[in-house]
Amino acid sequence: MTPIRSSIQLSDGRDLFYYDEEPDSGRASYPDTRHLPPPPPASQLRYDPLVDEWIAIAAHRNTRTFLPPSDACPLCPTNAHFASEIPAPSYDVAVFENQFPSFSDRIVPDEITSLTDLVPVKPGLGRCEVVCFTSDHNSSFGALPPSRVRTVIDALADRTTEISAMPGVAQVFPFENRGVEIGVTLHHPHGQIYAYPTVPPRTAAMLRAAARHASQTGGGILYADVLAAEQTAKVRVIASNEHWTAYVPAAARWPFEVHLAPHRQVLDLPGLSDAERDAFGPLYLDVLKRFDGLFGKPMPYISAWHQAVVGEGRELGYLHLQLFSIRRAADKLKFLAGSESAMGAFVNDVVPENAAQMLRERA
Repeated sequence: MTPIRSSIQLSDGRDLFYYDEEPDSGRASYPDTRHLPPPPPASQLRYDPLVDEWIAIAAHRNTRTFLPPSDACPLCPTNAHFASEIPAPSYDVAVFENQFPSFSDRIVPDEITSLTDLVPVKPGLGRCEVVCFTSDHNSSFGALPPSRVRTVIDALADRTTEISAMPGVAQVFPFENRGVEIGVTLHHPHGQIYAYPTVPPRTAAMLRAAARHASQTGGGILYADVLAAEQTAKVRVIASNEHWTAYVPAAARWPFEVHLAPHRQVLDLPGLSDAERDAFGPLYLDVLKRFDGLFGKPMPYISAWHQAVVGEGRELGYLHLQLFSIRRAADKLKFLAGSESAMGAFVNDVVPENAAQMLRERA
């Protein structure tokens, strides 16, 4: 069942959307009773000519909420003792504009247009939203039922459609950070959506590789060919169903990294069929269970949806989820040290085939 969307504006003018699994919830009837200051203006983008990349400077984010106690969690439903970001007393899935956004459409005039002849400056136009998967503070994505995963996917698809149509958006990126080891600042189960004003570096590199492959093969889709090769090799495949395959990339950067990809080229979440949306949840929940089973404790991870860009090169995209962890052993983390942080050259401590075998054994 497609979730029922309703919306309100928070007291500072930010949007909040409820995605309800049952009709007539009445959640949009609860007003935000707080008195909040206006949202911050857009961040500043500065161009780095040495690597042809744009860097966001968002100083207001340095004061964002950091690991509050559970009775002051801004993602829990509002109650008689604490008014949170979500005014309703309960919710299924809720999405709202980030109070501390990296990118925003709230542009204010800026007299600075460059810092040097080689470093132009422009507003960080875009959008940042927070996606709350459940009102249960002590839950996790892996504990959700498949029906709730479907609601989350539908909500992300809806937000992708709407945000992609906003002026200046180059790519819509939904993701989840889980675990203090990753750097989360709120324990409540949630993800985020970043709408970038420029194509981010990893996507730019993937587009260059995909364009080169298409040219060399007469129009072949690179990710489709990579997926087909992994399905044939089988050695790195973790699990699959009728519509999705989960596998460890042959050149995985991270100790434990899995891609979940649909069996046909889909550009973004809105392009998934009902059957594909239904089939995603059981497979993903299975993979998350395997992650947590590796070392007998919750696995810190980043879960990142790679979607097609909005503009040039969109036809080369292939929707897939990249799930990875920085944990390389029960008591060891992989830190991005000299080679990774300074040079962007990854050195993986775990052989991908061994990682795949370890994950398969956790069934």
